[in-house]
Amino acid sequence: MKKWVVTIVFLLLPFSAFSVEAKSPEVYIAIGDSLAAGQTPYRAIDAGYTDLIAGELKRSHQLALYSKGLAFPGFTTADVLSTVQSEEAKELLKNATLVTISAGANDLLRLVQVNPSNGSLSYQQIPVNFALNNVRKNIAAVIKEVKEAAPKAKVYVMGYYFAYPHVHESQKQGVQQELNTLNTILKTQAESNDAVYVSVEEAFAPQAKELIPNPADVHPSMEGYRIMANAFFAQYNKRLQVRPNELPIPNPLTFEEIINGQKEAAAAPTPISRVEGLENYLSLTELKPLI
Repeated sequence: MKKWVVTIVFLLLPFSAFSVEAKSPEVYIAIGDSLAAGQTPYRAIDAGYTDLIAGELKRSHQLALYSKGLAFPGFTTADVLSTVQSEEAKELLKNATLVTISAGANDLLRLVQVNPSNGSLSYQQIPVNFALNNVRKNIAAVIKEVKEAAPKAKVYVMGYYFAYPHVHESQKQGVQQELNTLNTILKTQAESNDAVYVSVEEAFAPQAKELIPNPADVHPSMEGYRIMANAFFAQYNKRLQVRPNELPIPNPLTFEEIINGQKEAAAAPTPISRVEGLENYLSLTELKPLI
């Protein structure tokens, strides 16, 4: 398993940046796959649900620090587990008070063959069963590792939406059933390990085609990420909500642009953020169907 950690800090704010009236500023660390990283439907990185959560917490003076440096496109549960076991991750997590985890979809979706041109899906049951069993073991281990590394943190495990709304209706049932099983596993393991499960499928289903606009890609629009963020707030604090007019102006960056920007920042006298190992980040752009 991979033993490197990518550190991407898109928003890193000092405690002093907030009003002293804030009663419990959160140290928010996002962990997981490309949904946690904010991948767009068109092979770029922008604001995702984790950024929108951080933005809403900031607006309500409840955010001290935010990092999605442990979020990486293509990560399976095994990759996430390997990452949170690293010393770099433990250092980042030790002061966390809030952690979200997105992991499990890639274990399943990498086994699904998709043909966008004819709207078909196919997979083999035995490898899927094996993968889902690995999710069951790995996600429990991830939660336990996070809780050990971040003893002050409340941990939230994000569920998944149906990733293929554009395929023919006759093709959906099997994969939908497997995704339902995945969500059941995530919910069961979260609740069994003193974490909170966040369901997003119900909110996505009525407008899935609009929220996942590219038939050849499983990532949502920013509006889809807004729905995910609000599903989180329904569990975290129902008084908080990301409204449509609060969405940031889209600013998608390709992986190449991120690398070049971080190289420039690292060369500056006082760099405000850094990225380690983004060559690996770039190499994962070939995992086209994955989250």
